[in-house]
Amino acid sequence: MYPALSLYIDGQFLGSEGRASEPVFDPASGEVLADLPHASAADLDTAIDAATRAFPAWKAMSAYERYRLLRRAADLLRDRKDHIARVMTREQGKVLAEAAAEVATSADILDWYAEEGRRAYGRVVPGRTAGTRQIVLMEPVGPCAAFTPWNFPALTPIRKIGGALGAGCTLILKAAEETPGTALELVRALHDAGVPAGVVNLVFGVPAQVSEHLIAAKAIRKITFTGSTAVGKHLMKLAADTAKRTTMELGGNAPVIVFPDADLDKAVNTLGFFKFRNAGQVCVSPQRFFVHESLYDRFLDGFTEKAKAVKVGNGLAEGTGMGPLANPRRIEAMERVVADAAARGAKVAAGGERIGNQGNFFQPTVLTDLADDTLSLSQEIFGPVVPVVPFASTDEVLKRANSVDMGLASYAFTRSIDTAQMVSEALESGMVGINTLAISTPETPFGGIKESGHGSEGGIEGLQAYLNVKFVAQA
Repeated sequence: MYPALSLYIDGQFLGSEGRASEPVFDPASGEVLADLPHASAADLDTAIDAATRAFPAWKAMSAYERYRLLRRAADLLRDRKDHIARVMTREQGKVLAEAAAEVATSADILDWYAEEGRRAYGRVVPGRTAGTRQIVLMEPVGPCAAFTPWNFPALTPIRKIGGALGAGCTLILKAAEETPGTALELVRALHDAGVPAGVVNLVFGVPAQVSEHLIAAKAIRKITFTGSTAVGKHLMKLAADTAKRTTMELGGNAPVIVFPDADLDKAVNTLGFFKFRNAGQVCVSPQRFFVHESLYDRFLDGFTEKAKAVKVGNGLAEGTGMGPLANPRRIEAMERVVADAAARGAKVAAGGERIGNQGNFFQPTVLTDLADDTLSLSQEIFGPVVPVVPFASTDEVLKRANSVDMGLASYAFTRSIDTAQMVSEALESGMVGINTLAISTPETPFGGIKESGHGSEGGIEGLQAYLNVKFVAQA
C-alpha cells in the first residue's frame, strides 16, 4: 500500500544507502510508514548537473514529441489513480475520495500543459521599413527548481512539473517531506512514460538547506514556490542574488461575503462542503465568513448543523467526511486559534477541541462573537475552524474583507448581477468566486496578489511563467 521511498536523480531511483533519513508518519494513527532519504550536497549537485545537461535536448525536442510523453504520463496517472490515492491518504490524511479526485485532476493538468506546450506561439510584428522582419519568439527559461507543500501532494507538484516540462524546461522538484510517496508516484509515471533522464528530478531533505543550495546555483534560472508568505519572502531574497525569476503562491486568508439577497441554502450547502475539504488545509479555503445581519442567525444555525454532522475519522474508512490534520503542528495551531478567540470573549458554536489522543484529529469548529483582531480573522487558519461574523453595509464588509495583507482568493454569494460585478471588481485578490468556490481548473490561472505572491499557475499564464520572450529584428 505504501511505497519504498527514494530520491529520483538523472533517471535513477536512489534509496537511503549512506544517506541521512527521516520517518514519514500516518497522520491518522501516528504509525511510521517508511524512512525517507535526504539528498546530500553531492546529490543536489548531481541533480543540478543532470537538469543542466538534459535541458538542451529537451528544449530542442519538438513540442509535439514532448506532448506525446506528457500525455502518456497523464494516462499512467489515471491508470494508477486508486493506488496513488491510497498512498496520499496514508501519508497526508485526506479522505480517499478527495485523494482520488486530486490524482484525476493532476492527470488533467498534465494533459493541459502537454497540449498548451504546442501553442507557445510567438508573433510577427510588421516592420516600419520595407524588407525589415521582426519576430517575437517564446523560449524556455532553462533549468528550474520547484518547492511544494504537503496539503495537495499531487496537484501542486504537477502544476509545476507540467508548466516547466510543457514549456521545454527541465526541473528539480523539492517536494514536502511529510508526503513524499505521492510525489514519487508522479515522477515514476513520468519515468515510465519515457521522459528522458535529467528532465525531472526529485529530492528531499532539510528544507532550508536544500532551497539555499538549489537557489544559489547559477544553472537554475527560475524558482517556483508554494507555501507560507514568510518562507516565500526568504526564498525571493535568495533568488535576488542571482536575479532568478520567481513564481510565488503564498498564504491566503479568503473572505466569503453572504449578501442579503443570497440563496441561503446554496451558500450553507456549498460552504459546508468546501470548508471542511482536506480538513480546511487549503490555501484558497473560505476562512473569514461575513454574513449580512438579516441572514446571520439562519446561516449560523444551518452552517453549525453542517459542521456538527461531519464524520471525522481515518480517510480510508468508508463514510468519513473529514480526515486528520496533516501533522501535530496543525493541532497546536487550531488550539491556539480557539483559545485566543475564547480569551477575547468569543463563543464556540460547534467543536473547538481535539478528538482523542491518537492521530491528528480536530473537531469541525464554528466561532462567533469575534473581534476583528482575533487570530481567526487576522491570520490564516489553515484548518477546520470557521469564524462567522455579521455585517450591516456593503462598504463596511468590503473594507473588512480587504483589510488583511493577503490577496489569494475571495468569495461572495448574491443573486444580483450588479452586486456580483461590483464585488468582483472591489475584492482585492487574484481569484474571485461568485456563488461558487470552484476557482481552480487546469485551464484557468491560479495565483494571488499582495502578500499572497505573484505569478500564476494553470492556464496560458502558467506556461508563460516558464518562457523567455526574445525579439529578433532582421533587415
